[in-house]
Amino acid sequence: MKGILSCASAVAIALFAVEAGARAAVGRPEEWIKPYKREALQDIVTWDEETIFINGKRLFLYSGEVHPYRLPVPSLHLDIFQKIKALGYNGVSFYVDWALLEGKPGVFRADGVFDLQPFFDAASEAGIYLIARPGPYINAEVSGGGFPGWIQRINGTLRTRAEDFLNATNLYMSEVGKIIADAQITNGGPIILVQPENEYTQALDSITPFPDPVYMEYIEKQLRDVGIVVPFISNDASAKGNNAPGQEAAVDIYGHDGYPLGFDCANPTTWPDGKLPTDWRQVHLQQSPSTPYSIVEFQGGSFDPWGGPGFEKCATLVGPEFQRVFYKQLYSFGVTILNLYMTWGGTNWGNLGHPGGYTSYDYSAVIREDRRVDREKYSEQKLQANFFKVSPAYYTAERGNVSKTAYTTSTDLAVTPAYGENGTNIYFVRHDAYNSLASTPYKLTISTSAFGNITIPQYNGTSLSLNGRDSKIHVSDYDIGGASLVYSTAEIFTWHKYEDRTVLVVYGGPGETHELTLAVTGLEVLEGEVKSTATRGYTLLNFQADGPRKVAKVGVVAPFIYVYMLNRNEAYNYWSIDQAPYDSSSPIILKAGYLTRTAKVSENTLALTGDLNATTALEVIGGAPSITSLTFNGKNFSIAKSNATGTITSTLSYSAPNISVPDLSSLEWKYIDSLPELQPTYNDSLWTTADLPKSYNSLRPSTTPTSLYGPDYGYHTGSLLLRGTFTATGSETTFYLSTQGGSAFGHSIFINAQFIGSWRGYDAAIVGNGTYTLPNLTPGTEYTITVVIDNMGLDENWTIGTETMKNPRGILDYELSGHNASAVSWKLTGNLGGEDYADLSRGPLNEGAFYVERNGFHLPGAFTSDLVAWETSAGPVVDGIKAPGIGFFAAEFDLDLPGEEWDIPLSFTFVNATSSNSSAGSSVPAYRAQLFVNGWQFGEFVSNVGPQTNFPVPQGILDYRGPNYLGVTVWGLDSGETRLGGLSLGVDALVWGGVGGVDVVEGNGFVGRKGAY
Repeated sequence: MKGILSCASAVAIALFAVEAGARAAVGRPEEWIKPYKREALQDIVTWDEETIFINGKRLFLYSGEVHPYRLPVPSLHLDIFQKIKALGYNGVSFYVDWALLEGKPGVFRADGVFDLQPFFDAASEAGIYLIARPGPYINAEVSGGGFPGWIQRINGTLRTRAEDFLNATNLYMSEVGKIIADAQITNGGPIILVQPENEYTQALDSITPFPDPVYMEYIEKQLRDVGIVVPFISNDASAKGNNAPGQEAAVDIYGHDGYPLGFDCANPTTWPDGKLPTDWRQVHLQQSPSTPYSIVEFQGGSFDPWGGPGFEKCATLVGPEFQRVFYKQLYSFGVTILNLYMTWGGTNWGNLGHPGGYTSYDYSAVIREDRRVDREKYSEQKLQANFFKVSPAYYTAERGNVSKTAYTTSTDLAVTPAYGENGTNIYFVRHDAYNSLASTPYKLTISTSAFGNITIPQYNGTSLSLNGRDSKIHVSDYDIGGASLVYSTAEIFTWHKYEDRTVLVVYGGPGETHELTLAVTGLEVLEGEVKSTATRGYTLLNFQADGPRKVAKVGVVAPFIYVYMLNRNEAYNYWSIDQAPYDSSSPIILKAGYLTRTAKVSENTLALTGDLNATTALEVIGGAPSITSLTFNGKNFSIAKSNATGTITSTLSYSAPNISVPDLSSLEWKYIDSLPELQPTYNDSLWTTADLPKSYNSLRPSTTPTSLYGPDYGYHTGSLLLRGTFTATGSETTFYLSTQGGSAFGHSIFINAQFIGSWRGYDAAIVGNGTYTLPNLTPGTEYTITVVIDNMGLDENWTIGTETMKNPRGILDYELSGHNASAVSWKLTGNLGGEDYADLSRGPLNEGAFYVERNGFHLPGAFTSDLVAWETSAGPVVDGIKAPGIGFFAAEFDLDLPGEEWDIPLSFTFVNATSSNSSAGSSVPAYRAQLFVNGWQFGEFVSNVGPQTNFPVPQGILDYRGPNYLGVTVWGLDSGETRLGGLSLGVDALVWGGVGGVDVVEGNGFVGRKGAY
């Protein structure tokens, strides 16, 4: 908001004051409409209509989304940041999950694995700027969209000016705001932008006004009042212009999202017509012409729901072809703040996910869930991001109109020009039908200062080609350290001018012909076949991007220009690594292998860190002319100097260690019944009595005599158990039950110890209804119905007014034949203590209602404790459970894996079983299994829904050089016995690398829990 306060603003403020009366004295508008609404509060992070500036220097903020709460191993944050920095990125965006930090209203905890400071420290060490996104609502495919479960008890409409909702946010926003404020760049930290709220874009018609300036002003004020002074940025879920500068409650920099190809991973090669954005530049100029074009979330992968096809298909849908077509379209619009969601996804450990997704949050991102970087997507992103590090002319270029006729010889192609400073022109070329699979030959007509308008390639008989789903970035009058690259049809990976040479690295798609011309004379072809001409001070190089690289030395006297001409697959092995955080003035350009993390020349030694998965030829082609020694991960390697190119070469040897991990079937297993509630002697006196005559839930008031919703009683996560007791008349024949637990949930029902049926669940079902036949009951006898419900997480609340986060978890309705509903008295339980959760180290969501969880038997130390009445067992695969119910199997094993120089991702794999006992005509039995590793819940396997069978568990949760405690709950929903088809621990990679020491995360161990039942 700029200038004089409008009448509409004054009215809104008056309304705000009424709504906030119980909260605090607001005062006069001029006292809380801060100057930041009109000008920056600091001079480090500034902006104009083109880019942001850091300390006066323009920056293309190339960012990837990472969520620290999805990796509860703080010493691994640096690994993720270094892998992102190696891509050529300079930013990371992160959400904060309120549900993990205020599990009990009024009690804020951000310590242990929830402490954000190690995340900030790692970002600073790697040289990554941060965009903080604290919400209060975040969506993010987390339970409740980040809202803690107790928010269900708020009567007011969520994400609105409702006073009770605003009051509920105060503690969290104040405390997390202070944490963010302390880590701002103004205080020496890495945070340069903050986003209040999230995707505040869509509401029901009943929500008026929308967008609500009163609500947004409140959220922004919460953050400013605790000292946040860096600019606010938004992310409209689509480009609607909500809260753009000039509006009430405006942010400083307007941004929006985009997921144009959607999430149809089942059809990974299908690109529907009309999905490529074409008008976003024009829309931006209409909505927010005074701010940089910012896309704060753009599709970097895809979520995958329960029953989905799996993330590998998503990685095809949103793979390198998608990156080349869609991202280069964004560049043609002039985006200069770009955040790709996700860049590393991680794991929905400990029930933190929403019901639309399973344990893995791999998201088919460029970095896998287990932190491997072996997807082609990673390498493609490296090529693209590095171009913008060395192409400042792009930042302020004037964007031209797309044309099918003005620039190419083929009308099947569309070209968008950009006209940069100092005459640099950039041409973005794609198929007009963006999803075309055709191979289209073409020539390009461009403008150059040297030759005027010319058609390229110029070399006789050659042409360019756009092969299928691909796009190109061609340049003309492009400066490389004072020399002019007159044009290049090959795409630029990177370049740098050193004292002894200028290095230029270009590439083309495999088999393509490309051409470039330098305004320099003198040529020596050092490697490969290059067609060339030289005339009047210019040197033309024409090459085919097939097989080995081509290298040319251009110039008459030193320092020469060394041009490396590569095919794209070979370019994937090249790296440009900054020598200091936040400083790209002296990069080391090299060819290596799997990953290069850091590079530093000190005196005559080049020290590299990185990762290898095979013996690798190393070649340093720029930035280290006088070194006499080289280390990689601290180990010395001999070097040689090429007489032809003057580069430094070495061979980095890789020798995989002999390692072994335990065969889980050979372990000593123990067992305990985790549904003792079925036993006639069970005492439920410590359970919560379900005595609320009316639910707090304003979305779906309870229709049972008393509320049977877990959240009404403080139970928000994992499983939920209810026990209903009645006295039989002998006329009971059926029991009808309707429960709600979220997508793919299940429930089981028992009367006394007898199983009467289950809702097996399927991917799309959020409610389970069924009528179950009862056995003959003895009149006058008291019976107990036990209901076990799986809570798959709380729903998100994306559309404001739908209140979907308030969808209850528990029993919606029931009917016991021959009785009024009030004849049944109910008790219930969830995790021990509910909102007074027992395990502070793992947070409020890690545990559910199962007996073993309430008593802490899943925690380290329980295996050898005399407090646990263990039975011996052959394990969940051999023994399983003999009848429907819930069993818990536990074992201990030692790992003795190599030291900190090795990164060895491990995962547990479930194998499904077939059974003739399964219901619904399916050969797959319905069962649910939870995986606990050293007390951390790192997997929920649903046999009849899927798709996940493989569950990565990071080092730090697993102790790689010590004892580990493994627990598996098995919940059989079908009649008969239930056994796992298999369970194994596997090695997914052996990477010698620079990940460094990984600390074992110390969580609470087993002690006899006071008040456990």
